[in-house]
Amino acid sequence: MSEKKNEDLQKEDKRQLPPYLKKILAWDVELTKRFVSFMLNFVSVRSVKNHGRFLEISCHGIIILVLWFILTWMIDDPELYEMQINLLIGLLLDIVIIACIKAATRRHRPSFNDDPFSIGPDKFSFPSGHASRAVFMAAFFTLLSPLPMIFWPPLVAWATAVCFSRLLMYRHHILDVLAGAVLGLLEAFLLSLLWCDRETSLGIMKWISDDKYVEGQTGI
Repeated sequence: MSEKKNEDLQKEDKRQLPPYLKKILAWDVELTKRFVSFMLNFVSVRSVKNHGRFLEISCHGIIILVLWFILTWMIDDPELYEMQINLLIGLLLDIVIIACIKAATRRHRPSFNDDPFSIGPDKFSFPSGHASRAVFMAAFFTLLSPLPMIFWPPLVAWATAVCFSRLLMYRHHILDVLAGAVLGLLEAFLLSLLWCDRETSLGIMKWISDDKYVEGQTGI
């Protein structure tokens, strides 16, 4: 029974791809292997891989959404509602877009991938959701809702390390990460067009919970 299931899966995965696309994907797989093997010769790069699990968790979609809800409830400040609501919209937008593209492309992750979170659409490789999310958040907090500039270098360093770690841990191929990074920038641009102003954000926050902003007052 299991053999028949494997055969069915193999038949399902054998989609007809244009020859040029097959060459690009094969080149991407080989280049990723060579790039990672070369970079792991450097001690500083190996340290990034050693912290790869932490970086992976720090940018996981579900964990970031949980942190958003926790911090939103802990920091009840109407001045922050605009940032909080737009960040939530951007994160949800990223999750939906990534899931749709992965379900459509269905590119397999590297054969040596051991990601425990690879379930559902996330078991596919293209594009990297971690890369898109990290780059989107970096763009959000530097361009759309800027933090003080002192936080910009560590934020950009974190986003870069997340993208880099996806390769070092063999979670993705190079094209997956590059596509994810570009998608993160496009998501930030799209969010700038869909940006919710302060009054709209206050209304959404009030709709989320009656304990939030009510007629210009906080609390009860």
